[in-house]
Amino acid sequence: MKLVSVIVPVYNSSKYIEECITSIINQTYKNIEIIIINDNSTDNSLDIINQYKDKRIKLINLKKTKGVANARNEGIKKSKGNYICYLDSDDYISKDKIEKQIKFMEENNVIFSFTNFIYLKENGNKHYAKVPKKLNYKSALKNTAILTSTVILNMDKLKKEDIFMPNIKKGQDTACWWKILKKGIIAYSMPEFFTTYRVHKNSLSFNKINALKRTWNLYKLEDINYFKKIICFICYAFNALKRRIL
Repeated sequence: MKLVSVIVPVYNSSKYIEECITSIINQTYKNIEIIIINDNSTDNSLDIINQYKDKRIKLINLKKTKGVANARNEGIKKSKGNYICYLDSDDYISKDKIEKQIKFMEENNVIFSFTNFIYLKENGNKHYAKVPKKLNYKSALKNTAILTSTVILNMDKLKKEDIFMPNIKKGQDTACWWKILKKGIIAYSMPEFFTTYRVHKNSLSFNKINALKRTWNLYKLEDINYFKKIICFICYAFNALKRRIL
């Protein structure tokens, strides 16, 4: 059974971190290391984390707050797993996620996998978001359907340098997926809804205008002509809307 490194960046997540960590500890797939990166939280997140005595937990305390992408990168540097699994501190996963996703990747020789997911609103309402069966670089530019907390990467086929998130203000995860897919890798999805993604006032999904601005700014960094950027942006907006209403 190969080792899976679960990367959990934390910043002032005391309201949700317990449910997040518990969902990892209770995984049916047991050969995991849980790398929690505390990004200099100012609430009692650290106190909650320290209550857990599971030997698989490896805590990294950062002295300065530098953002979620830097925290993920610090976790990746310390990871030893054959696979990298991402989970943000306000999200949680079903107990069989890692087991079933790793099995899918092993049986189909998949390097990059992601899944359907559930939007959970603050009022308790849920929306089930479906994603494409696969995405390459060109199609991923038009459809930012890859939710970070659903992703698992095969590190026997990738280098850590391949998956470090870029030093940009917003959209580091999407930019990272594009960087990986540019190598000719295809991301394959599973139809299961393993991950629950909380939508709250601090999340990008809550503010649609900011999400649109973020994605347009990401296109500016890609080596594609202006006309193609416009086409990709229109497709992105349509696909993002479709995920939220279907």
